[in-house]
Amino acid sequence: MVLEFVKMNGAGNDFVLLDNRDGKIKLTTEQVVRLCHRQRGVGADGLFLLVPNTSGKAQWAWEFYNRDGSAAEMCGNGARCFARFVQRLTGAKEQTSFETGAGVIRASFHGARVTVELTSPKDLRWNQVVPCASAKLTVHSLNTGVPHAVLFVPDADQAMVQQLGAEIRFHQHFQPQGTNVNFVQLLGPGRIRVRTYERGVEGETLACGTGVTASALVAARVHRFPSPVQVQVQGGDTLEVSWSDAGDSFADVKLTGPADFVFQGTIEL
Repeated sequence: MVLEFVKMNGAGNDFVLLDNRDGKIKLTTEQVVRLCHRQRGVGADGLFLLVPNTSGKAQWAWEFYNRDGSAAEMCGNGARCFARFVQRLTGAKEQTSFETGAGVIRASFHGARVTVELTSPKDLRWNQVVPCASAKLTVHSLNTGVPHAVLFVPDADQAMVQQLGAEIRFHQHFQPQGTNVNFVQLLGPGRIRVRTYERGVEGETLACGTGVTASALVAARVHRFPSPVQVQVQGGDTLEVSWSDAGDSFADVKLTGPADFVFQGTIEL
C-alpha cells in the first residue's frame, strides 16, 4: 500500500495527516506506529485521518492516533494542524468544524495561526496530594479533551519531566486511564512556561495544546490570572489560551497558535 501524506507541526508538536474522505485507508496499529517512527517512517507525535462526518454535528471528522498506535480523543496542537489541512484540501475560507472523540471543534484561520474553540473542561480537581518516590506532590487535574495533571515548579529547565512525568502518568491515583503531566513555571502576570509528558507518546513533546490549555486554566484559577494567558512551550513558540469564567468552571475556551506545513510525500507500507 502506498500512502500520500502531509507532515505538519503545531509549535513543534508534529503530525502525519492523511486524506481518507473516500474511506479506502485501513491502518493497523502496527502501521500507525511505523508511520510515526522517526527512523522507519515519516516520524510524528501522532497521526490524523480526515474522514466524513456522519453525525451531522460538524463539517468533517477525524480519526486520531498517538505515536504508540493508541486512539486518543483530543489534541489541541493537532486540532490546529488538522484545521489547516482541511482548509488546504477543501478550500475552507474563514473557519471550519470537525468532530473529535471529545466533541465538536470549531476553528478559525488567521494566516498561519489558527484558533480552535475547545470543548468545555471537566473533572476539575484541586490540590490533590500525590505521594511519589521523591516527595508528596500537590497536583491539580482536569480534562481538556484528554486528562491532564498540572504541578507548579520553580524552574521548568530543572524539572524531571521524563522520570517524574512517567511516575505520575502511571500513578495509581490517576488510574485506570492514566494522565498527561504538565510542569508549569510562572514567568509573570498572565505568562507561564509549560513542559509536558504526553500519554501515548510516553515522553516529552515540544508542545501539547490540551496541556497548555489545562496549565493556563489552572494557573488562572490558582494565581488569579485574567484571560488570556500567554504560554511558552518547550519548542520556543508562544500559544495563547482565552476563556470566560463559568462559576467554578470555564467556558468558551480557545487555543491560538501556529500550524505549519513541513513537507508532503508518499510512503510504502
